Amino acid sequence: MMREDAVVGVTSNPTIFQKAIAGSREYDEQLRRARAETDDPKEVFLRLAAQDVGDACDLLRGVYDRAGGLHRDGFVSIEVDPGFAYDTEATTAEAERLHALIDRPNLLVKIPATKPGLPAIEDTIAAGRSVNVTLIFSVERYTEVAEAYLRGLERLVADGGDPRHVASVASFFVSRVDTETDRRLDEIGGHDRLKGKLAVANARLAYQRYKTLFSGERWAYLASKGATSQRCLWASTSTKNPAYSDVMYVEELIGPETVNTLPEETIQAFQDHGRPRPSLEEGIEAAREVFERTAEAGIDYEDVTATLERKGVDSFAESFDALLDGIRESSREM
Repeated sequence: MMREDAVVGVTSNPTIFQKAIAGSREYDEQLRRARAETDDPKEVFLRLAAQDVGDACDLLRGVYDRAGGLHRDGFVSIEVDPGFAYDTEATTAEAERLHALIDRPNLLVKIPATKPGLPAIEDTIAAGRSVNVTLIFSVERYTEVAEAYLRGLERLVADGGDPRHVASVASFFVSRVDTETDRRLDEIGGHDRLKGKLAVANARLAYQRYKTLFSGERWAYLASKGATSQRCLWASTSTKNPAYSDVMYVEELIGPETVNTLPEETIQAFQDHGRPRPSLEEGIEAAREVFERTAEAGIDYEDVTATLERKGVDSFAESFDALLDGIRESSREM
C-alpha cells in the first residue's frame, strides 16, 4: 500500500529513535550487544542507529537503483548529534563519521540549517557526501541553504569529483509555522482569518525561490556535470490544530521535484480522503498577500522563524538527551 502511494524513503531523528527505543523491548538484544562493546550511551545509540538505518537503506536500495542513476528516491536519513547544531567543525566531522559508519549510497545525513550549519553543509557536499538539510523555517534561510549546496557542488566539480553521486533535500518544517503564528495571532486578537495560512504560503514562496535558484547558467553547468537539484522537502506535515484538515499540509503542497515526509497517521488519512492535485503553484499572489497581512497584523515573520529554529534545535537536543538517559536506564536493568 505504501509503495503504491509513492512512499519511497524513510527519515529518522532523535525524537523518533527515543520513542522507538523507550516504547518497546525490541531493542533489548541490540542493546546487550552494543553494551558489551562500549559503556558510552552515545556510542551505544550509534551502533543501534547504524544497524537500523543501514537495514533500511538496504531495504530501499531497489528503489534507489530503479531511479536510473538520478539518485532521487530510496534514501534514508539519520541526524547528526543536535548538540552540535551551533558547532560547524563538530557537525562536519559527525556527518563524515555517519557516512563512513553506515556507508550506503542511499544515505542522507541530516544537518540543521543553523548559521553554523551552513558551512558544514557546503563542506559535506564538497566532500561528495549527501545531505538532508533540516529545520528550515524561512525563505531567506532556505536561500542560504541552497547557495551552500551549490557552492559545495562547485567545489566538488572543481576538484574533479563526480556530482552524480551526491544528493540533497532542503527540509521545511511546515506545520510549526502555523502553530507559532496562530499562537501570536491569538495574543493579538481579531485576526482569525489569517490563522492556518502562513505555513502553506511560506512553502509556496520557497518553491518559487527553488525554481529560480535551480535554473540559469550557473545551474546548467552543474547539471551538465550530472548534478541533481536540491529538492524541497515538506516536513512536520501532520496537522496540529484539530480545526484544520488533517491533510492540509499534503493536499496544498503537491508539485514537481518535491518530497513530503508523512507520519503514518497522515499517510492513512490521505489514503482515506486526500485529494491529489498539482497545488503547490496555486495562489502565489495570494501567498504574498498572506505575508503582507500577517505583517500588518503585527506578526514579525523573522522572529517567528528564528524562534522556531531555536525551539527545534532545543527540542531535538532534549529528545537526544532523553534517548541517552533511556539507554543508560536500559543498560542498568540488563
